[in-house]
Amino acid sequence: MLEHGGKLRDAAKQYNIPLQQWLDLSTGINPNPWPIPAIPAAAWARLPEDNDGLLAIAKHYYAAPSLLAVAGSQMAIQALPRLRKQSRVAMLHPSYNEHHQAWLSHGHQVISVEADQIEAHIDQLDVLLLVNPNNPTAQRFSESQLLAWHQQLQQRGGWLIVDEAFLDCTPQQSIAQHSHLAGLVVLRSVGKFFGLAGARIGFVCAAETILQPLAELIGPWVLSGPARHIAKEALADLSWQQQTRQQLTDQGERLAQLLSQHGLTPTGSTPLFSWIKTKQASKHHQQLAQQGILTRLFSDPQSIRFGLPKDEPQWQRLERALSELNHRNQPE
Repeated sequence: MLEHGGKLRDAAKQYNIPLQQWLDLSTGINPNPWPIPAIPAAAWARLPEDNDGLLAIAKHYYAAPSLLAVAGSQMAIQALPRLRKQSRVAMLHPSYNEHHQAWLSHGHQVISVEADQIEAHIDQLDVLLLVNPNNPTAQRFSESQLLAWHQQLQQRGGWLIVDEAFLDCTPQQSIAQHSHLAGLVVLRSVGKFFGLAGARIGFVCAAETILQPLAELIGPWVLSGPARHIAKEALADLSWQQQTRQQLTDQGERLAQLLSQHGLTPTGSTPLFSWIKTKQASKHHQQLAQQGILTRLFSDPQSIRFGLPKDEPQWQRLERALSELNHRNQPE
């Protein structure tokens, strides 16, 4: 099992700080989730039905011609490598490491590339897999660049897979509307922007030639009845979405500014997280954890990622902790 953020119970045990006293900034999930309403009893009592309206609502939200609901994008990440014969697959490093693990474990050749190396490698690839914006570096790719790479890959039967888990704040940058094209796969998640990671809801946007074998592979009743109900309501709540996009954009800028003010200028940022590449990452992570603040630590390259505080008391707590960090690291 790979390392991920959100392991609060492990941190509580390691640092001997009670669970309820922690401020968890390790995940990049919206700390103020979409408010879940009462769930009808029938959603629990009946087997889920595919024609309940969810796909139509999701197609509208993502502007995708066709899609498949999955139990979080993680299900698709693990299943997609099984739909291709052995392939040469390229992805960024660092990036969301479950992608690398999934393709490698199914016998594919996986290479790590820098963004400026993609053009030089594209003619030797069968699959190019990108997270846009990238997690954790926040690097972004334009629609025109992605579609050009897709065209080069598709001419040889290759795929472009784009994981847009952190793109909901800037939906105009999505390429899901092009996902009907052969060999283009777009992954979306309700976990980050909507803050509903525990519901395990995701979508694969692609042509039916990919969606049909994927659906057969993962089987029926992938999403529970309650999850389908929640997804329908959340994806249709346009007022909450519009308000939240602005709030998260403002909060992301506030986080980047706060970190910069305390000597931790982000190397990259999105509305949901800031990433700092620094050789002091492990030291900063440990010193913050000693104050009950959990961040996401990366070893290659040495870096640290901060998610958003939930409310003003948490913002103030983070500011105090960063001030303490500065004080402790001042040269004597």
